[in-house]
Amino acid sequence: MKCLYSQLARLPAAYVLVALLLLLAHATTAGAQPLPNQSPHKTEGAATCASSLCHGAINTWQESNVMQNEYVTWSRLDKHARAYNVLRNEKSKRIAINLGLREPAHEAKICIDCHAHNVPAARHGEKFKITDNITCEACHGPAEKWIRSHVAPGASHENNIADGMYPTNDAVARAKLCLSCHFGNKDKLVTHRIMGAGHPRMSFDLDSFTEMAPKHFVLDRDYGERKRVWDGIKVWAIGQALAVSETIDILNDDKRGRDGIFPELVLFDCHACHRPMAERRLQSTTPLGAVATPGLVRLNDANMLMLRVIARAIEPALGERVTSNTLALHRAVAGDGDIKQTATAMKSLANEIVVRINVTKVDNKLIQAIALGLVDDGINGAYRDYAAAEQAALAIASVGQFMAKQGALKSAAAFNTEWKRLNAVLQDDEKFKPQEFAARMRGLRLTLTR
Repeated sequence: MKCLYSQLARLPAAYVLVALLLLLAHATTAGAQPLPNQSPHKTEGAATCASSLCHGAINTWQESNVMQNEYVTWSRLDKHARAYNVLRNEKSKRIAINLGLREPAHEAKICIDCHAHNVPAARHGEKFKITDNITCEACHGPAEKWIRSHVAPGASHENNIADGMYPTNDAVARAKLCLSCHFGNKDKLVTHRIMGAGHPRMSFDLDSFTEMAPKHFVLDRDYGERKRVWDGIKVWAIGQALAVSETIDILNDDKRGRDGIFPELVLFDCHACHRPMAERRLQSTTPLGAVATPGLVRLNDANMLMLRVIARAIEPALGERVTSNTLALHRAVAGDGDIKQTATAMKSLANEIVVRINVTKVDNKLIQAIALGLVDDGINGAYRDYAAAEQAALAIASVGQFMAKQGALKSAAAFNTEWKRLNAVLQDDEKFKPQEFAARMRGLRLTLTR
């Protein structure tokens, strides 16, 4: 498949469609394995990885092609290593009470599904402990079938994947895994009801969060020979596309997409309702130009707005398709059109864009087109909703960081200064002013052009 990615641009036109279909099949089934919490294999427990001769060394091993201190990095520096412990604090106890749960938060499935590696008892290995938090196997997959073979002479990454290791090095598979907790899916979701009980609002950007996490691997030549190395722009773009896809799955789910007689409100713009009733903020049109409907809760289209920028940079006509599909989805939500049919069309388009991202060469021209697209949309008022502005700011940070590494910024220091000024507008969602956000975008734009 890696070979197919690199050779697609050289294929005769007659074969391009077939190649794209093959890539689409790969992208939409990336990591044929189920997510780690759904794997049929047993979870052996974090202690299995903790030996100083395995991944528990204090210092890196110079003669090894992996660092060997991965367990120490996780346990000391990674917030995932404390995700379960959070469920015992006073805030979590209050949320559980507000939700009317029969169990405390640290025992309730609705909480530990994301705050721990929660798998059925039949899949607990000897050293499994729910109190281990989000462990190695929560990301890399239950180790029952590969714990011994992955250190055998001649073992390869492909062998490990075949034995049940989850392919976190694949950007599509990683996005699906991270989004399953940090965004949600049909199986687990921070619902509007959970947020109403006191849980923080969820926001997520795959590349930004990946960069912020403490590293337990080195993207050196050896890594590249064993696994595919993804650049930050593609990781960010794939995360946005799959967030749209997951949104559609939830929206189309007759059970998960509803809460009693209401739709699942977590899919909609929070601040369409959560603002003073005396405030008059009704626009005659939505950011994409659709006629706004007074009194209607707007679908949260933040990831769709990011997807539009990505698609437009790849090919203008592709960007127009995202715009028209998003508008059609807004109309369908308002009652003008078949919601399931329209939503399914958007999901198909998002998955198609994942394919296009994979086969598109990331060069300075593409990077600048994405960066300027994000900023110009902001200047033109596309990010009137707080969620969209927040997503745009995270995206611009990811793209700007990548541009700095490529030497494509006039001044990285000037960019960082202007981005901090932009981000300052987002510090209080209840005081967010779209006009001020757009104005800050103008200063940021000057740092993106030479």
